[in-house]
Amino acid sequence: MKIAKVEPLLIDIFLFVRITTDNGLVGLGESGTWGHLEASAAAVAKFGEYLVGKDAGAIEHHWNVMHRSNHFTGAAINGALSAIDIALWDLKGKALGVPVYELLGGRYRHKARVYAWVKGRNTDELVEESAKRKAEGYTAIGHLNPFLDESETSTYFQTHAARMDAAIDRIRRVREAVGPEVDICLELHRRLTVPEAVTLGRALEPYHPYFYEDPLKPASPDAMAWVADHIPLPVATGERFINLQQFQTLLARRGVEFLRTSLAICGGITGGRKIAALAEASDAQIIPHNPVSPVGLAACLQLAAAIPNFAIQEYPIGTPHIDGRKGLVGEDFLIGTPKAENGFITISDAPGLGIALAPEAEKRFPPRRRSIQHIHARLHADGSVLDH
Repeated sequence: MKIAKVEPLLIDIFLFVRITTDNGLVGLGESGTWGHLEASAAAVAKFGEYLVGKDAGAIEHHWNVMHRSNHFTGAAINGALSAIDIALWDLKGKALGVPVYELLGGRYRHKARVYAWVKGRNTDELVEESAKRKAEGYTAIGHLNPFLDESETSTYFQTHAARMDAAIDRIRRVREAVGPEVDICLELHRRLTVPEAVTLGRALEPYHPYFYEDPLKPASPDAMAWVADHIPLPVATGERFINLQQFQTLLARRGVEFLRTSLAICGGITGGRKIAALAEASDAQIIPHNPVSPVGLAACLQLAAAIPNFAIQEYPIGTPHIDGRKGLVGEDFLIGTPKAENGFITISDAPGLGIALAPEAEKRFPPRRRSIQHIHARLHADGSVLDH
């Protein structure tokens, strides 16, 4: 089975890769470099020049060639590599008539627990949305920001004391609204300094957060490890990491308990299973990061089915009054979208990923930019740049 065509597909706000073989099979993958999809699409086309005519089943070989053929790498390149890798696993599953998890050693679990997104522009909204997710049957909520989902166009200033007090009170109110029946997954969006991260992490202990994600910018593993060593909450991080060495470095420093692997940027399913093995050896768990389309979600679920140290899956359902959508973005132009029920998703046992593009999806959903693809930043009142 030879690779006949490798196509980058910019559809709606996503970048997919479609790989077609000489016998007509089609595999689908996705790149997760949201802010630089055009650059990642160019990298897909370049890798395609190498792949056409090659054996579609030699996944590990192609993964290594794409990683090691040039001196430089980066998010756009790794997003392309990841999308191609996911598509090749999809192809192999379809060729053999089995779900991808069968190729990874077989099914360890048949369904995956999920956490649903919660957003709020103010405290009342955050509390209301949290209670709503509980009523919908979710046993965990996440993307939950103690500093709210404010507009990136508004300038920012708060004193340290006011900022900490407000964040602590919000999480207290969320916990009171959902009770112990719902786990709270906190997302700090890299907004804090080291002392701020320690102050907040210690203060939130009574509310038993499931994890404390990205309190700092991810560039310094030593800083993240210092925070992890000084707070009683488990740190989750890794959504920006593009290779297994970055995870290994942080694991060695005990700077992470939950690894947020983005399969659409960290090397696809091949990269994801290598990282899961590293985590297992360190008694750490995997929480796949997935704010992309249901294609990325389907890939995450296939890996979750096969590894023993999967914890919970991100499930990015919308908040209509904030992001203008209710369900999973992308479900309108994909067939086989995984659906949550009572806080879990049953993992597909269809061949490959179990998902496909709907007919004429490229025509019906032309490319458009998500806000993150525009170059802009939220500013502090003093004119400096904030992480948001």
